[in-house]
Amino acid sequence: MNFLTGWLLAAAATVALACSSDNTGPGGGGAVGTVTVGNIFFQSGHNGTKNPAIDTIPVGTAVTWTWTNTGSTSHSVESEDAPSFASSQILTGSGKTYSLTFTSPGTYKYDCAVHGEAMTGTIVVQ
Repeated sequence: MNFLTGWLLAAAATVALACSSDNTGPGGGGAVGTVTVGNIFFQSGHNGTKNPAIDTIPVGTAVTWTWTNTGSTSHSVESEDAPSFASSQILTGSGKTYSLTFTSPGTYKYDCAVHGEAMTGTIVVQ
């Protein structure tokens, strides 16, 4: 087997493995609709995107934001623009959560009321 053939086989195996993810694990591959609220970022648990955290979900799916390793720093999930959704309160402390079920299609943008553009995300509901 020559170098190019070996490289192509390795690349194909990597793509196949990535596409067969079991939807677990840090930094991506987690459940659809899971977002980490960190210091100072939002990160998609599903695909690992960070600032902005971007997720595409089906209509009727709940999204849960979970405060992780945030210590005494306060954060929130604040809806921006239209369409809008109910924003969370400003919360402090790891382990806090905010969940919301998206019942209408649209592109929903959000940020943190405390940190503004330093923490952003988008939920695309289809």
